[in-house]
Amino acid sequence: MGQHLRVNLSAEERQHLLNLVDRGSPPARTVTRARILLMADRSTGNTHTYRDIGSLLHCHADRISRTCRRYVLEGLHAALVERPRTGAPPKITGDLEAKLVMLACSDPPDGRKRWTLRLLAEQMVILGHVDSISNVTVYQRLKKT
Repeated sequence: MGQHLRVNLSAEERQHLLNLVDRGSPPARTVTRARILLMADRSTGNTHTYRDIGSLLHCHADRISRTCRRYVLEGLHAALVERPRTGAPPKITGDLEAKLVMLACSDPPDGRKRWTLRLLAEQMVILGHVDSISNVTVYQRLKKT
């Protein structure tokens, strides 16, 4: 878990966090981060450990540590806002998705009663729509439509 960083909120920051928690309209993760910072705030005499906060808020002590670290090193906004997640962009969007749906709605190849996900993936490659694609990706895109 590492070293505990001391969270010392200003009066304005504390009031902002209390407003966030009381309103209930922000995303749940933002509200949880606000609660973490309020409970970790040493300027009000709190002595909660990360484990105490975690058990009270039903989240792991590592999450408490990350939130407090981001507050101390990057500020209140950085501690509250979710960072963009990494990952590859979807292979199939817009035009390709339409082609996939058209293919899935067409007659299956000779000797087949229906399209399988694997057959659809292979056919998308054969037709030159994509270089490669997995049957799982085909499933995920068809599920959304």
